[in-house]
Formats: sequence, C-alpha cells, structure tokens
Amino acid sequence: MTLEMLIVLGVILLAIFLFASEKIPVDLTAILVMAILLVTGIVSPTEGLSGFSNTATVTVGAMFILSAALQKTGAVNFLGTVATKAFKFNFWAGLIGTMIVVGLVSAFINNTPVVAVFIPIMLGVASANKISASRLLMPVSFASMFGGVCTLIGSSTNILVSAIAVGYGLPAISMFEFTRMGLVFFGAGILYMAILGTRMIPVHETGADLADKYRMDNYLTDIVLQRNAKSIGMRVADSPLVKELEIDVLEVIRNGQRLLVPVSDIALKENDLLRVRCDIRQLQKLKERMGIQMKSDCQLHEKDFSCENLALTEVVVAPNSSLIGKTIKSSYFRNVFRATALALRHGGQLYNTGFADTPLRAGDAVLVETRKENYDELKNNKNFVIVSDVETPQYRKSKIIPALIIAAGVIVTATMGILPIMVGAILGAILLVMVGCLTLEEAYGAIDWKVIFLLGGIISLGTALEKTGAAMFLSNQMIHFLGVWGPVAIVSALYLLTALLTSMMSNNATAVLLAPIAISAASAMQVSPRPFLMAIAFAASASFMTPVGYQTNTMIYGVGQYRFFDFIKVGTPLTLLFWILATLLIPVFFPF
Repeated sequence: MTLEMLIVLGVILLAIFLFASEKIPVDLTAILVMAILLVTGIVSPTEGLSGFSNTATVTVGAMFILSAALQKTGAVNFLGTVATKAFKFNFWAGLIGTMIVVGLVSAFINNTPVVAVFIPIMLGVASANKISASRLLMPVSFASMFGGVCTLIGSSTNILVSAIAVGYGLPAISMFEFTRMGLVFFGAGILYMAILGTRMIPVHETGADLADKYRMDNYLTDIVLQRNAKSIGMRVADSPLVKELEIDVLEVIRNGQRLLVPVSDIALKENDLLRVRCDIRQLQKLKERMGIQMKSDCQLHEKDFSCENLALTEVVVAPNSSLIGKTIKSSYFRNVFRATALALRHGGQLYNTGFADTPLRAGDAVLVETRKENYDELKNNKNFVIVSDVETPQYRKSKIIPALIIAAGVIVTATMGILPIMVGAILGAILLVMVGCLTLEEAYGAIDWKVIFLLGGIISLGTALEKTGAAMFLSNQMIHFLGVWGPVAIVSALYLLTALLTSMMSNNATAVLLAPIAISAASAMQVSPRPFLMAIAFAASASFMTPVGYQTNTMIYGVGQYRFFDFIKVGTPLTLLFWILATLLIPVFFPF
C-alpha cells in the first residue's frame, strides 16, 4: 500500500465520519475532501474541479428547474388533489392511489418538491377524514423513493452513477434501463406498506387546530397591565416581565389594536393587553404579581392568531436550509423572516419554551405567527417547506400544458438518443423560462446549490480512488472475503453496504465512494460491472431506516411527529425485503 493510498483511505474515513455526524454541512464536507486531495497532490486542479463540469452535476441542476416548473404550474398539485379524493370512500384505496401517483410523478421529477406539495395535501386529508397524519406522510415519502428508482432521471444518484460509468469508459445508463427492476421494487414497496408497513406506524394525534397540535394553551396567556404594574412606562425589553420573569412578550394590544412596531421597543401603558408565552412556573409568578390581571387561563386557538392581520402557520426547516445548525436566537428569526417562532418540534420532542438556543436541524417543525402581508415572503423562502397554508397556493395553470410538453420532450429525446440527457435538460430549462412557466429568478432559486456543491466536491474522491489504486485495493479485499461465492455475493454485499451507509450519510457521496470499487471488482472478476453499479444505484435511492438518510424522510419527520425508532421499525423490514429482491433479481435483469 502506497502513501497516496493511505491518504485517500484516511480521507474516506474522515468523509464518512463528517457525513454521518453532520459536524459540518454535507456540501462543506465535500469541498473539504476536494481541498485535501488538491493540497496533498493526489488530484490535479483540473481533476479536483472536474466535478463541477461533470455531466451529472449539470444535469441535476437542470432537472431541479424542470421539477420546479411542474410544481409552479400546479401540475403536481392537481394530481395530488385527484388522488386523495379516494380517501372519502376508503382509507386503503386512497392511500394506495396516492402512493401510486407520488411514485409515478417521482419517476420523472425530483422527489423533494413532490413530497413538499403532498405534505399540506395529506395534512388536509388527515384533518378532513379524522386520520392520523403520521399514517399518511411516511407512505408518501417512501413512495417517492419507490418511483425514483424507476428511471434515470428519477434520482440524482441514478444520473451520478451513469456519469461515473461513462467516466470509466462504460456505456451510459439509458432512460428506462432501471425500469424493470424499479417496477419490482415499486410493486413490492406498495404491497408492503399496504399489508404491513402502514399498520406498524404509530398513530400520533395531529389535530387540525395548530394551537392544539402544539399544545400552546398550556403556555400562552393574555394579561392586562393595571395602574400599579411596575412595567408601565418601560420598554418591553426593559420591563420586569422580561428582565425578572424572563417571559416572552409576543404581542401588545392597545385599545383593541395590535401595535405593529417591534414588540421589544413598545413603551407599555396602563390597560395594555399583552399576549405572553411562559411555562407553568412563570405563570404562577405572574398571578402573584401586583398590577397584573390574568385575562384568560382559557385555551387559545388558531382563530385567536388568525384575526386581524395575523396568521398562524407551520413550517418545516428544509433539507437545504441555511438555518441548519443555527438557533432561533442566533439567526435573528423574528427580524429576518418577519415571523415569531411560538413552538418547536425537534428530534421527536415538542418545545413550547426554552427552545430559542436549540440548534435547528432539517425536518424540524416550527409553529410561527406572521403578519399576512409577510406571509408570501415566508412561503417563498427556500429555508422552509410550508405545511399549513394560510391561503390557497396560486399556480400558473395556463402553463401546465407547455410545462408537460417540455418535460416530455426532455424524456423522449433522451430515451431515443436524439440528445444526451444533459443537453436535453439544459434546453428544457431554458424553454421553461422562455415560455413563462417560471421566472429566471425562480429558476436560479429552484436549484439546490448544496447538492450541486456536494456533487462538484465529492466527485474528486472517486477520481482519487481510481488514480491511486485504492479502489482496486478495496475491491480486492471484498473479492478475497466474498469472491468464493461468486459475483452474486458481491451484488448482495454492495447493495447492503450502500443501504447501510445511505441511512447515515449522503446517498450521492455513498455512490461516489462505492462505484469505483464496484467497477474495479468487476474488472478483477472479469464480469460486467453493470449489476454491481445497479446494486449501488438502487440501494442509494431506497433509504427507509432513518429520518436523516433521505431528504423526503427528513421533511416529514417533525410535521408527522415521528420518533427516530418509527423509521427503524417500519423501514428495516422494507430494506431487508428490497435487499433480498436485489440479490435475486439484479443478476437476472442485468446479467454478468
């Protein structure tokens, strides 16, 4: 083993640790890996930066725009609304129909916007039909993965594995080369969720009233300042209520009107009504204070926040949000987003107080109060996924047909070999902007730049694995232990290893790490690398065992009130089922 191989193996271990622990953002980890390889001379500057011009990176960027156009025009929402009508007649018909629609749509556009559209739809279904939302959201997330493995463009990982194959001089993976095996997974996944999986999901009560759902009645109350209150004449920020009792004053209402200036700067007066947030201990102290009249110990409901110019809504921290790792306080949440965070659902726990310094994670659900004139700005902010819409979303319905035609054109030209998928995707993105399906600014905003930088940075690791011989070394070790059972055992091992790694770290990073090893193993065994690469591609896009392994699982984690173990309980048998199917059928569909 050479020094260069040792360095590459050390970088791999560092990358796995950082990806799994998320000590730093995943895109920064990828750039750090690239920088180490450049500094150590393992890869040249041209090789290090080649990931940003890789066909996979460019194609994925263009596909984000295509997905956004179909979302903006309302095409996905229309299909979702149609699918969920079956819930009025039968729960299982509605659930299976919705999963089929989600899977079919996810086969052709990015999973994340599909699930983002379906979250509020499914919450509405849950409310209207008295169904626990937890029994709807996990099947939707899983269905998006079932569909994503059916085509080349169904998952960014599929595109990436195809690009890696081309980089090694192998044929590109065609548009529907995944489809036969993908449909087996699709059918098996839906049957599993219908027969067993959905029944294993714990029922979490998610009431339609957001104040009830977040149990705000225990922590919110209205108080009136009497003549002898110590706080009169003081700014809210300097008042004893804040300084001594550490109570959070959310609103000040004077003469029946909410004061619209920043709450902390308001000078308090006699008879001001204050809506405050506090715990039971603070509430007791409030009752003992001179000059404080408790206006209500009764429950506050969503309508109490929605009157006049204010609205209550629930948002989920998006997987690519800049808020990840920050806190409500350090992000200056109220000033930046013009909204007040009232409660936080984080790591399966509900926090009504004391969460201002809690580092936010992707998937955290935040109950926020905002003025209606600021709501559109909040709704269009890429840091959040809105899961309880105050108003009916406005779609460009007149552009649905052009968007569908352009999307179909990208698929057909790639399938028939008229244009490479990258060229077709770029042209499709340009046409979508030109015909008005989305604006140029929306197109830029649709691209998940964290994914682009993740791909651009981590692809250099694959280059280093091949260049230094580390891929051959690792593949030889695999063959040494498993080769005696033949290439089927290698397919099985690669699928299981990919599934386990993807449950802890980025699926794209997992594919970049294992694809060169798979190709080297195929070369050493003198068999086709196709089944090995397919095992990695399928496993990397089927992460069911944790809420952090795949973006759609992360999105539903908080709003569905799931616990980490819920994914382990439902997702582990499904992962084992797919592993068995992959071991038996990948060699059949993709012969050695």
